[in-house]
Amino acid sequence: MNQKELGELRRRLRPDKCAIKCIYGCYVNGNKEIVSYLDESLGRMSEEEADKYLSLLKKTMSGTLGRNLVDVVFSTEQVMDSDEYRLLSALRESELKSGEIREEFYRKVIDSLDMGDANYVILLAYDAYDVPTRTRNDEPGDSDTVYRYILCGVCPVKDGKMELGYFPGENEFHSCVPGQIVAQPELGFLFPAFDDRAANIYNVLFYTKSAGDVHQDFLDGVFRAEPPMSADEQKEAFESALTSALADSCRLEVVQALHEQLREKIEAHRENKDPDAPSVTAGEVEDILLRQGVSEEEASAFRVQCQERFGENAVLNPENLIDSKRFQVKAGEVTVSVDPASSYLVETRVIDGVKYLLIPSGNAVEVNGLPVSVGGEAPEE
Repeated sequence: MNQKELGELRRRLRPDKCAIKCIYGCYVNGNKEIVSYLDESLGRMSEEEADKYLSLLKKTMSGTLGRNLVDVVFSTEQVMDSDEYRLLSALRESELKSGEIREEFYRKVIDSLDMGDANYVILLAYDAYDVPTRTRNDEPGDSDTVYRYILCGVCPVKDGKMELGYFPGENEFHSCVPGQIVAQPELGFLFPAFDDRAANIYNVLFYTKSAGDVHQDFLDGVFRAEPPMSADEQKEAFESALTSALADSCRLEVVQALHEQLREKIEAHRENKDPDAPSVTAGEVEDILLRQGVSEEEASAFRVQCQERFGENAVLNPENLIDSKRFQVKAGEVTVSVDPASSYLVETRVIDGVKYLLIPSGNAVEVNGLPVSVGGEAPEE
């Protein structure tokens, strides 16, 4: 899926747009016990309440593709004959109307998911979308297909915080604590994925609030699919391949150039408003390293290590490999952070046998906002 397809589905999740008739779910306590069930007609809710439920489900289609939103792929064997795929298909085909099928799904989620001692709510909704065709001017036309899908969100339930509330009967303000509050989902999924504006029965779009935690317990228990690497794991594997293959050639100026060129790729992607996630291959990174004077042997070793960690023909998201909004250099007890666009200002020098980081000070130097002089000069007004 790409951002354009995500936006198309997200815009549907309004009471006046979607075909969702009911919201189903269950409330689970810290002992993995179902406390209560949810079976609410969207049409009978107030508009405010319906918006709250749909906003929680919409959140499971938010974030960055490749970071918060990752593809979980079923094998052909699973689609043809597996318990996990049969259950998801049964939920979809029954339009969530079967209490027995929903109960089986709830138990599978509860048994596989580790939320510590936290209480949480499992939310489920079914929607049928008459997908309009697109004209040459990208205007919507008549529908020629119906995309039928389910949305699931797992939302922690937290105690309300002490607040000051107004009591009309007493005409006074007093401290009060709201009841338990359903928080934004920690994880969720869309099944099947909406690829090329149609159902892709081989894929699930999985959502995780934290890009560093893909909830492998949930993926194993519910999908039994190979878990994708989290964004943090991808960054760690990429950095490990660099340091291992380049050794002493992993110099500051090499990393600066690599960071800058990946950052430029990310920025260009945003400016072009490409709906697909930005991408880079190990071969492209190898070329960058060669242009920075890294030997062919070391650059080739990096590409091989990337293939071992990510797969033979892996296409990587540069947003998962670098922090495009920060360039930080740490030396001993000193940490220097600069605007990534100005990272070239940081240099390394060896003076009298001592290694130094050098940064041109320019004309204005401040310490915690206080103008200071450098080299005996008076601070500028």
